[in-house]
Amino acid sequence: MEKKEDKKYRNPALCVDAVAIQNGKVLLIKRGIPPFEGKWALSGGHVEYGETTEAAVLREFFEETGLSAKVGKLVGVYSAPDRDPRGHKVSVTYTLSDVMGEPKGGDDAKEVKWWRIDDLPRLAFDHEQILKDGISVYKDSRNR
Repeated sequence: MEKKEDKKYRNPALCVDAVAIQNGKVLLIKRGIPPFEGKWALSGGHVEYGETTEAAVLREFFEETGLSAKVGKLVGVYSAPDRDPRGHKVSVTYTLSDVMGEPKGGDDAKEVKWWRIDDLPRLAFDHEQILKDGISVYKDSRNR
């Protein structure tokens, strides 16, 4: 019989994604690494040990886009075990506001571009659903 202290736990990795919308456009990155290399995606990445999800989303956004921002609203938590081909990753996703700076690709983003919400490319991972939800949250917060 297996002892309780011998049991190894496999846990999903905690990640964040950013939905940055301004003037009817959303900021996307073109991935420079697998998986989905060359595909467009939301900016995001892993939460580091000791870091809040809010701090992580701002850090990842800056590393990949060169832009600063403020954390807005929680879009949702995305936890499907197959949402990332590298393994089980749970994403906490936020809208970002007050985006400032000149966008430039960095870290694992080879390009950064503002896309009109009504003219979007196909997105990597489950980011089409996340972006759809993010646009709803953004519109709801603007209508209050």
